[in-house]
Amino acid sequence: MESLFTSLPMVAKIATNDYVGFTFFVGCMAMMAASAFFFLSMNNFDRKWKTSILVSGLITFIAAVHYWYMRDYWAANGESPTFFRYVDWILTVPLMCVEFYLILKVAGAKKSLMWKLIILSVVMLVTGYLGEAVYRDQAQIWGLISGIAYFAIVYEIWFGGAKKLAQEAGGAVLSAHKTLCWFVLVGWAIYPIGYMAGTPGWYDGIFGGLSLDVVYNIGDAINKIGFGLVVYNLAVTANSDS
Repeated sequence: MESLFTSLPMVAKIATNDYVGFTFFVGCMAMMAASAFFFLSMNNFDRKWKTSILVSGLITFIAAVHYWYMRDYWAANGESPTFFRYVDWILTVPLMCVEFYLILKVAGAKKSLMWKLIILSVVMLVTGYLGEAVYRDQAQIWGLISGIAYFAIVYEIWFGGAKKLAQEAGGAVLSAHKTLCWFVLVGWAIYPIGYMAGTPGWYDGIFGGLSLDVVYNIGDAINKIGFGLVVYNLAVTANSDS
């Protein structure tokens, strides 16, 4: 029996002042709780909103799985789990873009809008990864390209075709669209701060003292769970109005 227990892997010790490790653990549990909430509430809504709630649950579930690995990676190595984080983002951020299409389907949104947002999000993430993990000496250039893709998404949802569809839908859909737009404009702006905190460039003197992982972890919790709650509120409002 003793040999059995000694052969089991031990949980890595987290220092009391390890705020990065703390945010990884809290982020993991928060994403798990949000996933359970979204999945268990799906049957409370009409079919047209179930897919939106399902996607919200998938976003936080995928993030929870990756945070489980990222917290252990941080505990074992004490370094940023850049690879796991970008694998998480390449799956969850396009799904967040899909949410715009799903809530705007009631106004006649076409799949071309969904694919446009997905492609822009992939460009934003791939170039961000290249600057943060592969070509760090050129981080400013890759960050600029990533930023251009980000602002293209912002333009589309604030002023482009997505905005027009939301206005046509009106009511709860327009309100939810506006809130999601603010998440993208303000909430997603957290990530460039993390990027600049973790890469070399002209911005070293501004963001150099910040912890990249703490910024990213806070941003993930706010944006992924917040996105889902906005969609959930839309479904509740639409149900009560019908």
